[in-house]
Amino acid sequence: MSKKLIKTYQEDFFSIYRMIEESKSKSWKQINKSLISLYWDIGRYVSDKIEKEEWGKNIVEELSTYILSKESGTRGFSARNIWRMKKFYEEYKDNEKLSTLLTEVSWSNHLHILSKTKTCEEKEFYMRLAAQQNYTARDFSRIIDSSSFERTMLSNQKLSTALSEFPVSTRNVFKDIYFFEFLDLPEGHKENDLRKALLQNLRKFFLEIGPDFSLIGEEYTIQVGGKDFRIDLLLHNRELNCLTAIELKVTEFKPEYLGKLEFYLEALDRDVKKVHENPSIGILICKTKDEEVVKYALSRNMSPTMISEYETKIINKKKLQMKLHELAGSLEQLEEESTNTDIFEK
Repeated sequence: MSKKLIKTYQEDFFSIYRMIEESKSKSWKQINKSLISLYWDIGRYVSDKIEKEEWGKNIVEELSTYILSKESGTRGFSARNIWRMKKFYEEYKDNEKLSTLLTEVSWSNHLHILSKTKTCEEKEFYMRLAAQQNYTARDFSRIIDSSSFERTMLSNQKLSTALSEFPVSTRNVFKDIYFFEFLDLPEGHKENDLRKALLQNLRKFFLEIGPDFSLIGEEYTIQVGGKDFRIDLLLHNRELNCLTAIELKVTEFKPEYLGKLEFYLEALDRDVKKVHENPSIGILICKTKDEEVVKYALSRNMSPTMISEYETKIINKKKLQMKLHELAGSLEQLEEESTNTDIFEK
């Protein structure tokens, strides 16, 4: 068959290929659902036996040996994995909220969640993420190890008024700090170096920035009044259904940076945004930021904008947890003071 004829039928070929991929995906989901349900049932059985009949370590090891002798070549029923099944069942048996999500997540990703998280809120966050995106075990491990939960929760508590009132919920979309440890950037790098490095590591960049983003262009040109202006990175977010302009700064945040980004968002909304899309969002990623300066800069800002910082190394999880607790404590104090003021005024 000639290349010209193949090109003619390429769309048909792709349609059939897509059918194959969709079938594979459905098959995997069904197999995974059955496997997780099986592990749940085994975990429940073993848990009950340990509680009521005092099964111990030796009996579980004998159970593993017995199963493996019956199912040659099966590696999923080692004594260690059976103990994990017990832990899996006991962790979620009283949590009806997560019961429907359990079979949507692969066993390897479940193990990462069980071993690396503590609170129910953290477990739910990562489980929903894994269920929606089908991450590989390696990618998902990095997401948890880089404290995505803490960084996202910090961001949620710092959303500007415009982002809080966005037509679609913007919670759990942004991060207060982005980790670009995969770039191997030298000290004293320029904005151009940062942008090019992110594009050269696009898959890792999207893994870090979060799901539903796709690249539209780099140094995206917008024309206003006969002059050209360039946005560092222009993305689109499917979940928010909006254009997302990213401006990169290798210095500390300055209030004047915000004015430039607002100008870009106005131009995007007037000249680029499609009728069915929501207003454009801006993400200003700086090397560092003073929270008080950011608070003042955003207080009267009407554009949906997020101001974040970036690190070229992954910060210790405990430091991020401390920041989250400190911020939560400050917010609770403000709410208490506001309540006391309201009572006094009444």
